[in-house]
Amino acid sequence: MAVSGRQTGRPTLEEVAARAGVGRGTVSRVINGSPKVSEQAKAAVERAVAELGYVPNRAARALAGSRTDAIALVIPETEARLFAEPYFLDIIRGVSAELAAADKQLLLTLIRSEQERQRFEQYLAAQRVDGVLLVSVHGDDPLPDQVRALGLPAVLNGRRTEAERVAFVDSDNTGAGRTAVAHLAARGRQRIATVTGPLDMYVARCRLDGYREGLTEAGLAPDETLVAHGDFTEEGGRRAMRELLDRRPDLDAVFAASDVMAAGARSVLREAGRRVPEDVALVGVDDSAVARLMDPPLTSVRQPIEEMGRAMARLLLEEIASPGAPDDQPRRVLPTELVVRASS
Repeated sequence: MAVSGRQTGRPTLEEVAARAGVGRGTVSRVINGSPKVSEQAKAAVERAVAELGYVPNRAARALAGSRTDAIALVIPETEARLFAEPYFLDIIRGVSAELAAADKQLLLTLIRSEQERQRFEQYLAAQRVDGVLLVSVHGDDPLPDQVRALGLPAVLNGRRTEAERVAFVDSDNTGAGRTAVAHLAARGRQRIATVTGPLDMYVARCRLDGYREGLTEAGLAPDETLVAHGDFTEEGGRRAMRELLDRRPDLDAVFAASDVMAAGARSVLREAGRRVPEDVALVGVDDSAVARLMDPPLTSVRQPIEEMGRAMARLLLEEIASPGAPDDQPRRVLPTELVVRASS
């Protein structure tokens, strides 16, 4: 028996067309990313899709070889941290420039809760983007593997482990720690402390390894009382610096695993009456605007952050155009360099 009115269940292409006030073919062209649609019609279709919760048929789109021309950049951090750290803004700048040159749309996504993570996974399952870039991923984060399981290309900024299975672009973080310590030792510093990043992140463990290697190469014995753990935030740098001064008031140098943490350490040293660099030399990582604006200006190990963003986008676009084998994911490790300023 026929039933009049809207059918129950999954919304159809025809229902989207009726809601948008356009033809079925126009809806299809919008969903498949065709440029042959007016902005007005495109907006109407996108509004109808959102209102109805329409999900395109994945198999049909795959057969058609369609593309969305949209790339998701995922940062699992809060807005406060995103805008407080120059690192993220430089990554976004590099990614945005490369995608704009390729005429792709950038969708910036912040994931701050499990609910937002689940919502994003549903968004990906609907095949609304062609690929995903992920930044600030912690060691136990399953999202990169979940993205790959959906059949979407993904590229990480950094790695979760040494045996990372997903494509990534990284910098020589072990070399960064080693270079910083070598510089401080060459300046005659003997009791070199470090403020690490969160050790559930591979980048933080690598910089700590580099610190220890640098001490050994300089003939200085590693001492765990000179190691304090931070979290890549300014407040984390302050907490770790207070801990170090309480534990080892005789320290004469600090390698902070980021410029932002170095800024926090600098404020605590000033409160404690320690002069930089006369009493305590200070080195950070990133060579960000924070380093250049500190008083005194901060010696920092530069990593090419904007170029890492560009390289991530290039790798992803290459993977979208010509998918490789799952076990043969591209990897790029970019060099770092020391930029010497007055803090050391």
